[in-house]
Amino acid sequence: MDKVAMVVVAHPDDAEFGSSGTVATWVQEGWDVYYVIATDASGGGEDLATSLSVDARRTTTETRQREQRAAGEILGLKDVLFLNYRDGTLEPSLELRRDITRLLRTYRPTRVICQCPDRVWTPSYSIGRHHPDHLACGEAVLAAIYPASQNAWDFPELLAEGLKPHKVREIFVVGAPVSNFHVDISASIDKKVAALRAHESQLADHFDEIEKWVREWASRTGEEHGIEYAEQFHRFENG
Repeated sequence: MDKVAMVVVAHPDDAEFGSSGTVATWVQEGWDVYYVIATDASGGGEDLATSLSVDARRTTTETRQREQRAAGEILGLKDVLFLNYRDGTLEPSLELRRDITRLLRTYRPTRVICQCPDRVWTPSYSIGRHHPDHLACGEAVLAAIYPASQNAWDFPELLAEGLKPHKVREIFVVGAPVSNFHVDISASIDKKVAALRAHESQLADHFDEIEKWVREWASRTGEEHGIEYAEQFHRFENG
């Protein structure tokens, strides 16, 4: 088994919130982990901003990508890849599916972590978790994994580029309606927090609150499994 993993999410900091403890654990175990960020993060400025110029968007993109790379260095990622779709307008299009498929065939991960494409209403609806870009990204990733990545007939232009089909063996979905798998992140919770701290433009103003919430959430998840801290997923295999 090739120890290569890929995390595909919509925005910088999405992976830090959902799975960076797991990523740090995998890196410690010798896995090469790649992040793929689908959007350009250009909509990550102030909600009440009045300057929406091209330059303002470019500056936001540059800042958020720099922060994501810094978080990646903390976690020990192999690389961070940006697809640069417009933030806030991501759709599970064939173009996005093809671009993700291209990366799956290029880097050939055994494991993929992605966001959930479904809205979860229990125990209560979390509006922040269900950003439309998150849902669109999750749907595109799952469609890229199966059947596109492993089927030569999907996107034949990729075969013409020399990218042979590749089957992803394990899929981990963050925020799914049903969780069936957990990862012990007791030894990596501090790296998770440090990676989140790298996203200064988004989190610095209230980081103490964020850290408290993250540790409490990971602790509650850990208690369910008899450990100190954990992250959980819906995991399934692609045999």
